[in-house]
Amino acid sequence: MMELNGSPASSEALATLALTNFGHFTSMRVDDQHVRGLPLHMERLARDCRAVFGTELDLDRVRSFAHRAVDGTSGTFIVRVTIFDPALDIGRPSSTGAPQILVTRRAASALPLPPLRVKTVPYIRDAPAVKHIGLFGTLNARRSAQLAGFDDALFTGPRDLVSEGGTWNVAFIDDGGTIVWPKADILPGVTMALLQEHHQHAVAPVAVGAAHDMQAAFATNTTIGVRTISAIDNVRFPTEHPVLAKLRESYLSLPGERL
Repeated sequence: MMELNGSPASSEALATLALTNFGHFTSMRVDDQHVRGLPLHMERLARDCRAVFGTELDLDRVRSFAHRAVDGTSGTFIVRVTIFDPALDIGRPSSTGAPQILVTRRAASALPLPPLRVKTVPYIRDAPAVKHIGLFGTLNARRSAQLAGFDDALFTGPRDLVSEGGTWNVAFIDDGGTIVWPKADILPGVTMALLQEHHQHAVAPVAVGAAHDMQAAFATNTTIGVRTISAIDNVRFPTEHPVLAKLRESYLSLPGERL
């Protein structure tokens, strides 16, 4: 399913998206037409539209088009809302001012997903606070990690500090059972925000060496929920931990809002 402003997307419009790769998006896990953190997804789209296109986004219109993707259906899907301008001139991106709403739907995997093995990779995303569609650096880091025998990349920045994964946030559980989210330039995730609302936590710089010494680690985003990390580089972590189990249970128990 792929619609632009509520109608089938044309190849011409999609060609602009493919060739210029300029825009932003959010992806939502929809369970029986309900979305955990739906207001946060809408706030992200509005905030990023101001940052990328310098204009306000009609969120009622966004919700209407997104609802069409799951209307009359049951089950679990990933609905992605991408905001881009089909009329964008690659030579004059400053002239853009009419962003459009592309909605796509795909099947979602059952939760929980198997643990991740990740490799630290030095990388900082462009405009990390924006969920933009410029994914080359992210996918290149993921590819290099997979070629080295891992599942994904865990980004590090200055002073060897851990930041985030390619498409997910990361957190740790220290010796005292405290949930520690890295203090770094990251994309503020919706799932991360929901967990922070419901669980006591700390936000602090986490160097790679300190990450290796944690009791447990996990990744979060709307698609994977709370996903255990079983290894960072060559350091293994337990795949089960009481705090992890509590986080996973509380996240899945959130009712969500109707799309």
